[in-house]
Amino acid sequence: MNEEQRAEIEKLTYEQARDQLVGVVQKLEAGGLELNAAVQQWELGEALAQHAQKLLDEVAQKLNEVQESQAQFQANAGTQAAE
Repeated sequence: MNEEQRAEIEKLTYEQARDQLVGVVQKLEAGGLELNAAVQQWELGEALAQHAQKLLDEVAQKLNEVQESQAQFQANAGTQAAE
């Protein structure tokens, strides 16, 4: 996989990466690919899976930050109401 292909994958949304990954898995499961083509599909699938996971991790991090911020706000609101 070359840098241009990796750059294109980095531009994909989660949904686009997931859909392309499904297509790769279907091709590999169907069989009939020559070894080189199968390896290329495998590499593509790995890159798509890594990109999709990275996007999921970023969303999880944002959710954690929001939850922490909300918890701090609620803790501070409770403290201010008691004063």
